[in-house]
Amino acid sequence: MEHAADKELTLPPLQDWGEEEEDGAVYSVSLRRQRSQRGSPGAEPGGSQAVPGFLHYRTSKVRALRAAHLERLVWELVLGDREQDPSFVPAFLATHQAFAPTARVLNLLLPPPPPPLPMGSVLGSVVKKSEDRDLALNRNLRSVVLVLGSWLRDHPQDFRGHPAHEDLQKVQKFLGWASPAGPEAQEAEKLLREFLAEAEQGGREEDQTQVWTGPQSGAQARNPNTPEGFLEEEVREEDSLVRSGPELLDFSVDEVAEQLTLLDAELFSRVRACECLGSVWSQRDRPGVAGSSPTVRATVTQFNAVTGWVLGSVLGEPGLATPLRALRLEKWIRIAQRCRELKNFSSLHAILSALQSNPIYRLKRSWGAVSREPLSAFKKLSQIFSDENNYFSCREILSQEEAAEGPPDQGSAPGDPPSPLPPGPVPYLGTFLTDLVMLDTALPDTLEPELINFEKRRKEWEILARIQQLQKRCRQYQLRPHPGVLAALRAQRQLSEEQSYRVSRVIEPPAASCPSSPRIRRRISLTKRLSAKLSRERGSSPGGSPGDPASPTSSLSPGSPPASPRSRDPTPGSPPPSPGPLHPNMKLPLNPEFPGSCPPGGPRTPFQGSEARVIRVSLENDHGNVYRSILSS
Repeated sequence: MEHAADKELTLPPLQDWGEEEEDGAVYSVSLRRQRSQRGSPGAEPGGSQAVPGFLHYRTSKVRALRAAHLERLVWELVLGDREQDPSFVPAFLATHQAFAPTARVLNLLLPPPPPPLPMGSVLGSVVKKSEDRDLALNRNLRSVVLVLGSWLRDHPQDFRGHPAHEDLQKVQKFLGWASPAGPEAQEAEKLLREFLAEAEQGGREEDQTQVWTGPQSGAQARNPNTPEGFLEEEVREEDSLVRSGPELLDFSVDEVAEQLTLLDAELFSRVRACECLGSVWSQRDRPGVAGSSPTVRATVTQFNAVTGWVLGSVLGEPGLATPLRALRLEKWIRIAQRCRELKNFSSLHAILSALQSNPIYRLKRSWGAVSREPLSAFKKLSQIFSDENNYFSCREILSQEEAAEGPPDQGSAPGDPPSPLPPGPVPYLGTFLTDLVMLDTALPDTLEPELINFEKRRKEWEILARIQQLQKRCRQYQLRPHPGVLAALRAQRQLSEEQSYRVSRVIEPPAASCPSSPRIRRRISLTKRLSAKLSRERGSSPGGSPGDPASPTSSLSPGSPPASPRSRDPTPGSPPPSPGPLHPNMKLPLNPEFPGSCPPGGPRTPFQGSEARVIRVSLENDHGNVYRSILSS
């Protein structure tokens, strides 16, 4: 089919065609439309006059493996067409732990060693006897070597096995005769030396990524297995530095934010892709798998530690004056701003989560003393992690940061390689973990008849590939460790959730109230306040004691702490709290002289009197939604 150059086809370049079955495997088939340009039939090669060309489209068939048995998947690793399906090998290597262990894959992948050559024979004469068979064998061996090379580089931890790393030794033995002088054999030998050296050091070979068990006080011995283990030489100071040194917030905003980014980037760059799979991460709390996913757990522990540092620094001194506590809030907001500038979304989310937690959020007087500019910045930063539309805002901002390119080099020539990628961003890993768990729940692992659903693994690989790209960007940070800040992080006091809430109530008792707040989340119906006033005037209410305006049955979300004083009804004689923003669909009585009025369509009571109404009120506070039913007659 030919079309003029100015009339290009608007069809998509890739169209789904259907499925095919071959040797028990299911392939998805697509049609790829490719364009090639050639001169018109009457054009002469040496002619001086330019002749307009024509656009020619060639349609080719593209197959991608969708489901198969494990043996067929391994066969596809070696003999598959990488030009048609370039994502198969990386997707298999990244997700195989979900359906087959490393040892089983190696047993199917590695061929047996060739038989020894006869005495006096020459390798060239052996090849001549069966040239076709040996050429095919050499091509297959080369494919296996290439697969192993990618596996060793991208997922070296798959070959870690105690105590002798049998899988890695098996790979090294194969590469010793299949590619003795190749880079793959050198990589296997280097990796084995590293594993054995770690085993000799005693006890530290469990995982190459150090797991942090939380910040330690100065009186405790330092644990070398910490997220800042790679900075241990820089932070080996005297214990006096921890005990009598400056506090965390005594350092500048840039120093604290940079050290948080340094720790987060290092931990994220060490995350293993297979530990993020939904089938692996969702089983972390089951008996017998307490030590699973150590690299992911390290990032979670770091996130919780940052949250604990914020809580400890803001609430650690109950007797602190309100203006000074407000200054601490302002400094953490500025640290969060600096983390945003450094593209560190992990610590940014942790700091905002701590500031939005109930023990800090309820400190009305402290928030009332915060300046307008940091308060506005706090509200703007909080919008990044809004849960609307499945965290659309956070995902969109992260995608924009990923697409950002580094500044062009001033002295670069047109033929020079492109400038390196800019550092960051450091993402909040919880977003990817949630997507992978949901994907694992939504799609089955196998298809009939007992075929591995590799289409599911491809979708998982799309997320894992993005994580790996972000890991490369995180390695571009050029930040240096600051021993003083790291020592202050170790010394920073941490409070549990129960301790934080108890200290918060000591700082500002429940009876205290202040209209100032970083953001108002309550929605209190004026109908409720009117009904409460009428009930107090009558001196009684249905099902309650005299003077109790409501006495309804309240419903809180499971696991919520006790309701804060902001959610309680005002006591008689005290001014009612500000109603806050109202729901757009909420209709309020216009005339307070008619207490029987209620929103249209409201539930009616079974009483005969037409003036009796049951008003159902929804109150949103820091702990969830509270629903109350009030009888107004």
